Amino acid sequence: MHFLEHVPHILLHGLLDSLKILPFLFLTYLLMELLEHKAGDKVQRIIVKAGRAGPAIGGLLGLVPQCGFSTALAGFYAGRVVTPGTLLAVFLATSDEMLPIFISTETVSAGQILTVLALKLGIAMAVGFIVDLILGKRIEKPHLAELCEKENCHCEKGILRSALHHTLHIFLFVLIINVLLTGAFELIGEENISIAINSVPILGTVLSALIGLIPNCAASVAIATLWTKGVISGGAMLAGLLTGAGAGLLVLFRTNKHIKENLLLLATLLGCGVLFGCLLDLTGLATLMNL
Repeated sequence: MHFLEHVPHILLHGLLDSLKILPFLFLTYLLMELLEHKAGDKVQRIIVKAGRAGPAIGGLLGLVPQCGFSTALAGFYAGRVVTPGTLLAVFLATSDEMLPIFISTETVSAGQILTVLALKLGIAMAVGFIVDLILGKRIEKPHLAELCEKENCHCEKGILRSALHHTLHIFLFVLIINVLLTGAFELIGEENISIAINSVPILGTVLSALIGLIPNCAASVAIATLWTKGVISGGAMLAGLLTGAGAGLLVLFRTNKHIKENLLLLATLLGCGVLFGCLLDLTGLATLMNL
């Protein structure tokens, strides 16, 4: 009965988390429809060409304190408009609810916030360019029409209707996952999460990175809050925030049909979070962010 009493709260939280990305989802699919049906091949070629500087642009976009850009870029990647390096740069730079938590906490200075942002941006851009260098900067010709066919969106009936169709499909998917995840956080509790993360130094960094992968703002809120309370190290905090791509991963797995490709991107994201989190602690650079 105790858990059942929290069901309305869980449902409300899951709905509010999902509603936050709804405008970004709609604008993304609306823009994709315009690219496919109005802009033509010329504009698509410009976007593909601009993808050479994608990791830099993606890293900067990701610093904006929300996960909307990660969901948007996941859709663009499924449509082969951006490179994998650009997508990873956005994912790594995305901090979801980190900034609001830091800004609202008196113990975190402006210098510390800028240090965290600089680290995330530098890592995001470096990884993005390296991935594109390895895989090649060129991407496939955008196949937004294929995405439409997969979603059965009836694009011929209008751009607006098609964009709404795409948005509804993804929104419902994200809503279900968010409700389930919010319920999980209610059951486990923030205190239990902090104990698990802080039990073993390196294991704590790995656990924090895994928690960051959870496509829910509660993950970034928990990680940022635990660091401000001194419960986890700077490296563990960075690991969790690097992997915290918000709902972008949900959209990626929902829209991109190449499962092995999605898993490789997921593994790269997790590996980067663990690697740089451990390096920050082991080299003593985490002292730059001491509270």
